[in-house]
Amino acid sequence: MAERKFLVLFGSQTGTAQDMAERIGREAKRRRFQCRVEALDSYDVANLINELLVVFVCATTGQGDPPDNMKMFWRFLFRKNLPPSSLCQLDYAVLGLGDSSYPKFNFVAKKLHKRVLQLGGNPLLPVALGDDQHDLGPDAVVDPWLLALWDKILALYPLPPGLEIIGPDVRLPPKYTLHYLAEDSLHPEGGLLQPTAPRAVPSELHPFAARMVSNQRVTAESHFQDVRLIEFDVTGSGITFSAGDVVMIQPQNCPEDVQQFCQLLRLDPDRHFVLKPTEPGTSLPALLPQPCTIRHLVTQYLDISCVPRRSFFELLSYFSTNELEREKLQEFSSAQGQEELYSYCSRPRRTTLEALWDFPHTTCAIPPEYLLDLIPRIRPRAFSIASSMLAHPDRIQILMAVVRYKTRLSKPRRGLCSTWLASLNPEQGDVRVPLWVKKGGMKFPADPDTPVIMIGPGTGVAPFRAAIQERAAQGRRGNCLFFGCRQKSKDFYCQAEWEELVTKGLLTLFTAFSRDQEEKVYVQHRIRENRRLVWELLGNGGAHVYLAGNAKQMPAAVAEALQSVLQLEGGLSPSEAEEHLKALERSQRFQSETWS
Repeated sequence: MAERKFLVLFGSQTGTAQDMAERIGREAKRRRFQCRVEALDSYDVANLINELLVVFVCATTGQGDPPDNMKMFWRFLFRKNLPPSSLCQLDYAVLGLGDSSYPKFNFVAKKLHKRVLQLGGNPLLPVALGDDQHDLGPDAVVDPWLLALWDKILALYPLPPGLEIIGPDVRLPPKYTLHYLAEDSLHPEGGLLQPTAPRAVPSELHPFAARMVSNQRVTAESHFQDVRLIEFDVTGSGITFSAGDVVMIQPQNCPEDVQQFCQLLRLDPDRHFVLKPTEPGTSLPALLPQPCTIRHLVTQYLDISCVPRRSFFELLSYFSTNELEREKLQEFSSAQGQEELYSYCSRPRRTTLEALWDFPHTTCAIPPEYLLDLIPRIRPRAFSIASSMLAHPDRIQILMAVVRYKTRLSKPRRGLCSTWLASLNPEQGDVRVPLWVKKGGMKFPADPDTPVIMIGPGTGVAPFRAAIQERAAQGRRGNCLFFGCRQKSKDFYCQAEWEELVTKGLLTLFTAFSRDQEEKVYVQHRIRENRRLVWELLGNGGAHVYLAGNAKQMPAAVAEALQSVLQLEGGLSPSEAEEHLKALERSQRFQSETWS
């Protein structure tokens, strides 16, 4: 009989694909498989030729890119020299998680499915394309797909004789066991000091504790939105970057939330513990020190402010001693209860901590060792770097909107990272922020004579500030910026800096202040008004065009404006203009970085 080993490999940027992979792992364990769940880049890809049964769960990020934790796997898989029969013994399925509001919807999953097929893999099912835009999220596609998948898998790998599927009423063991340490067993110099690794370039596993130099509000006090220009000192870190790159920042929970969480779960924040894996071969969480305090775990690791997923309520239901609470939790974790869960959690953006408040009997019964199964880790946040090393050596600046908005819940919703960063005051002492840098999606031209057209409304202007500083320091002209905001007097970021560069002849600036007149004026209107110059730069100057900002209607409106320039000034038909813009994208002369 075939050996019943099961591997789930995930590529995840925000944690949704990891959550889904772990759900499939739990379902596999209930079906008595020996199951491992791993990030694609943690897995030794050379072993793939020996695997019999693999489910891939992968997200698509940005403009159709693979997530960071599957990039090495991706490069290996697309090597030209892999024989077409490499994976001929592999039964596989691919589950994609994407967002249909982006043009390259689930691009990575589709491409992965096709590539494994090319290498001889045997697909168990067609690729599943989960969509964030669906009211019920990806589950609308995933639930029926998983039912079909288990039917297929159990037909090929039946249960061992005499064994049943482990029913939903049985709680699976936690990933780790948690062992409290006696206070007298700790060294007086503090058990949290880790051996320092040899100095490497900072990364997610070894971030650099950068000193915050300044934290300045750049919108008027009367403006509804608080936007900050924040500067960090990275002297001695070995960090280098160029325009278009991104700084990753590891945020933490605020002390009030940590205190509330510990009170709700009746945890002593100062207790020390060590973790031990339940199953051999499971690695310990890389970002947690051993031993660790409960306070460190809750402050820097557990994402208690994220909107909880369905798996949270499913696991929570097992701890419930209260019948009413248990019934509600079971409803939230069932396929039929997803609409109700959506209106309880996702629509009002209710946090994990708030959900725990609503289930007090269950919450105080949560065994501490299940915390790492129950609550995901805090993910790093990405910010476009808004400065150049040529203008500001050993410094990184970011332009950050503080996320704060209302839902039907009485308390305003706040972004974890932006609220934490905004609260830090470098004038009150030494403030440190863990960060590292990664390559961004935008590449600026190497040729100093190539002009650039940059379209950056709002905080979308951040990467262009870096590019303009870099190019101005090199004496490059041909910098054209379209900037848009609401009002000249309230949110015209870096106004004095732009005006000085205009005076020096290093920048051509077009501004759209949407609320300063009766008719709303946006960057796309300014592009149409200045179509002759845009065409001159594009048609004769070989300019590169860059777009960054919020992904609601803006990218489509800008693309239409650029197409109208190609039609009115370049004499192209509508279909030719559309094709020309696509060709510019393919040749990387038109690049965009948008976020929702």
